[in-house]
Parts: sequence; structure tokens; C-alpha cells
Amino acid sequence: MTLIKSISGIRGTIGGAPGDALTPVDIVKFVYAYCVKLRERRPKPDGERYRVVVGKDARISGEMVEQVVCGTLLACGVDVVKAGYASTPTTEMAVIFEKADGGIILTASHNPKQWNALKLLNEKGEFLNAEEGAAILACAEDEGFDFCDVDSVGHMTEKDFTDMHIDAVLALDAVDADAVRKAGFKVALDAVNSVGGIIMPRLFERLGVECVEVNCTPDGQFAHNPEPLPANLTELCDAVVRHKADLGVSVDPDVDRLALICETGQPFGEEYTLVSVADYLLSRAVRMAESEGRSVDEVIAPYSLATVSNLSSSRALRDVTESYGGKYFSAAVGEVNVTTRMRECGALIGGEGNGGVIYPALHYGRDAIVGTALFLTSLAYRKCTVSGLLKTYPQYFITKNRIELSDKSMIDRILDEMKRLYASEDVNDVDGVKISFESRKEWVHLRKSNTEPIIRIYAESSTEESAVKLAQEIKSIADRIIAGK
Repeated sequence: MTLIKSISGIRGTIGGAPGDALTPVDIVKFVYAYCVKLRERRPKPDGERYRVVVGKDARISGEMVEQVVCGTLLACGVDVVKAGYASTPTTEMAVIFEKADGGIILTASHNPKQWNALKLLNEKGEFLNAEEGAAILACAEDEGFDFCDVDSVGHMTEKDFTDMHIDAVLALDAVDADAVRKAGFKVALDAVNSVGGIIMPRLFERLGVECVEVNCTPDGQFAHNPEPLPANLTELCDAVVRHKADLGVSVDPDVDRLALICETGQPFGEEYTLVSVADYLLSRAVRMAESEGRSVDEVIAPYSLATVSNLSSSRALRDVTESYGGKYFSAAVGEVNVTTRMRECGALIGGEGNGGVIYPALHYGRDAIVGTALFLTSLAYRKCTVSGLLKTYPQYFITKNRIELSDKSMIDRILDEMKRLYASEDVNDVDGVKISFESRKEWVHLRKSNTEPIIRIYAESSTEESAVKLAQEIKSIADRIIAGK
């Protein structure tokens, strides 16, 4: 059994003893702490009630977790808007629609079915920052419960926000539903038997896209490892070819990550989901500025011709951004870090290389629904195949490795030594150590785990062979440091 507590929430396996797994006891403690800090963060006059939106993915444990979460909120005197089966971005949008004080998302994202988690939102429908998350964790350990009296118990309403979310996506200027309809696309969809099987077919129907459904029954029985990686998408790849689809679309259980499959049945590459959407939005901004005789900044205000991704994401986004005269910015790994950086630089688009697209014109959160709509719009305008589109982008290869340590104190020593050894290169230590070899257009990123004595090594180069070689070079140096040589 496992229970992991972090500043972004708590996650764990279902069943077992409190403190060792995600049990009702742990859920009550955590939700109670959320309510305490909610009141501190957003003071209200006496008698004015708080409201929190609760949404869940289709995990088997979802109903149990939902009832405990909602019951605890009600016992704390908080009104609940129960969104039921809802993607993570839908729940985030629901907080905005309802003008609620916060939200709780019940999903363990791409983790296996025995896992579940609570992810906490603020009044903007965005994840709490590190300081807020740490305060809730500390409060949850206090166990000084003081629930409300009978006259102050919260009230619960139920509401489906799926169509409202789709409406908001289709209302975006950058989404051209008519162009997508005229293109007559056929798409194979793998929703890994979670809530993507509800919202994605509805989106495709509204866009006039023929949808071949693969694993779209939202019963939480994941047909394969739910992380949308190529090794887990062989069934979808086969379906694309068998049904002669224009592309394949895969989403994770809570629909905040988007992976695409070319019409050939080959993966588009999760790193290139964000790259392709950014390419479309950047080119659109430049074309609009030229046709209207205005500056790009005027055309896309309040945003700028800038993009953001995390430090472990492909250089391809930077290359594409700079090809349009835009500016690329990096951020520490983690959605809240990316969105913070996006706000700072006014980025038009941002996200993470794992297929997470963040389009602030809709909301500051990873959203596979808007990512899909923007990608299909781009494809309709370009009148090309998905594989043809992929060929237009600079090709890079990323390898992922790890160093497991018996002595956790070695982690900082290794990172510090890497900074010293590669001081002549471009070194970023915002999140671990990232070393960029600009002349070779290569980089390597070393990140320490928050929960395990592990250093993760990400390396990217123009060929898979050179990426592997770079990672091995770094790993060999780390081994020598560990050995004291």
C-alpha cells in the first residue's frame, strides 16, 4: 500500500491502514485541512457560504472517494457542486463557470486503476502553489477537527459541465469548427475507459468528425497502462490503420494529456503535441498581424508572441517559436510552475512535453479538449496528413534514465559537481540541473525526486544514438562521483 503526500495533493492506493494508503481517514483529514485554509485564504462575512466543485474521473474507487470528499466538505459547512464524471480541465472550468471558491479533482491521472488522488484548486480553477499546498499538508497533520453544527451543514447540488466546456472551446477565435467539418476527418479515439470516453466523442460530434471508439466505456477498467505512451497505444495504432482514419487521439484517464497517432499508425510523438499547436497559434498571430497591418502584440493582446514549456521538454518548441520571431521561456517541471511563467511573460501558449497543452485564452490548465480542437483546426487549414505535418518540424529524440541511490545525501553532491564540471556550458539550476550544449543543440536535465532517492536523467539530441550517448556520459560521471573518484 502507498500514500504519497505532496504540495499538489495526496495520492495513494486504495485499501489498507490510515497513513499507509489512501483511506477515508486520510481523505477526511486532507479535505478538512483544505477547508480550513480556504477560509483563511478567502475570508467572507459571517453567513456567506463557501462553494467547492468536485469532479472525478471514472476510476473504480471514484464513487467511494467522492462520497467521503463531499461528506467532509458538507460537514465543514461548505456547499458542494458535484460535477460527477468530469475531466480535470472540465472541473477546472467548472470552478470558473460557477464562480466557486475552489475545486477538488478526484483522479490519479495516468497511474494504474488501484490508485486515486485528490488535486486541489483555487478560485481560478488552478492548482494551488507550493506555499499553499505545504500549509494544507501541515494542517492535515494537526488533526484538530472542529466540524460545523447542524444549522451550518453545507448543501449539495449536481451539475454536468461537459457541454459547457465544449461550448467554451468551440467559441474560441482560434478554433474553426466549420473548417474542421468541411475537412471530414475520421479519428480513432482511445480514452482508456475513463471520462475521455464521455467528453471526446461529444467534442468530435460537435466538430463533425467521425469517431472510431477504442476503450471508450467509462467504467475505470483500464484496457492497458493508462499513460499515453507509444508502448501502450498499439491497439489504437492498429485501429487507425484498420479503419483508415486520418489520425488517432489518445487521452489519459483525466484528459489533461493528449497523444496523437499519424495516419500511418506511427506515433506523432507526445513532445510534438504542444509543438504543433504552438506552431498553428504562432503562425496565425503573424498572419493576422500582416493582413491587418498591425503589430503582432496588438493583434494578440493581452498575450505576447511567447511560449513556455518545462525544462524537460523538447527544444523543438523553442526552435518553432524563434522561427516566427517569438520568445521561448522555460519553467520548472510542474503545471503550476509552467502557468506561473506563462503569466509572467504573457505567453500565447505553453504546456509540457508529455502532451499537456495550456491555452490561456481558455484557462490556465492542461487541456486535451482544447488541444484537440486546435490541432484539428490547424490540420484542416494545412490540408496535409498528420505524418506530413510532423516532417515540417525539427526532429529531436529524448531518452529517459534514472540513478537510484542508497544515500539520499549524494543527490545534491552529484548535482553540484555537474554544475562545476559543465560551468562553461549553459547551466540552469532552477529545477535540478539542466546543461544545454548550444553548439550541438543538445541538452541533459538531472532532476531529483521529491519522494524517492532517485535522480532522473533526461537527454535530448538530434538523433537517438547521440541522446543515448549524452545520457550515458552523464550517468558515468555520476557513478564516479558516487564511487568517490
